[in-house]
Amino acid sequence: MSTAPNPRRRAALFALPLAVAGLLGTAAAVPAQAATTGQDGRASSLTCQGQGVDPAAKVRYRTETLVKAPLRTIWNLQTDVEGWPSWQAPVATMKRLDPGPLHRHSRFRWTTPIPANPAGPATTMVITSTVQQLQRGQCVRWTGPADADGIHIDGVHVWNFTRVRDGVLVRTEETHTGPQVDANVPAATEILKTGLESWLRDLKAAAENSPCASSDEG
Repeated sequence: MSTAPNPRRRAALFALPLAVAGLLGTAAAVPAQAATTGQDGRASSLTCQGQGVDPAAKVRYRTETLVKAPLRTIWNLQTDVEGWPSWQAPVATMKRLDPGPLHRHSRFRWTTPIPANPAGPATTMVITSTVQQLQRGQCVRWTGPADADGIHIDGVHVWNFTRVRDGVLVRTEETHTGPQVDANVPAATEILKTGLESWLRDLKAAAENSPCASSDEG
């Protein structure tokens, strides 16, 4: 028999530090948006090998930034998930659940802390991600649940990487579903927005400050 979500824990979700929401990074000089619209008037999304975010999700956010670094550097930072804690402060721990370079069906489990706040005690959010699509140097899409005490979110996250004149355009879009986020879509979307823009900011800084950033792509 199911029970209704704990109101204290529902409130706690929206009291999280905003950086936590990049579950599943400010973007420089590129406007962000909660959704995009195609010529047919329907919401469109980023895709990887033809697959995008959850079209039925009420909580979604898409943003992008220009990174002035080689595509290889950016791609390696993003897909070497075990290295995320070295350049993303919100990622407390990371564990690959299979060996080798990231590939389709790769799984990884990572955690991010939720400090104590007026709505509840400190806890840890555990995210288990599964790569569903991956095209080297171009895109990656993963899905998976994020769970903490009284909180459950299902996420779908797509990343696109495109060489442009001044560097690489990195675009990302994510959707969240679950009783807690669906209970307050505007607040959940704002949290997701801040998390994704922080993730992009951190990726941009890590790539542009990398010793490889000034080298030729090869």
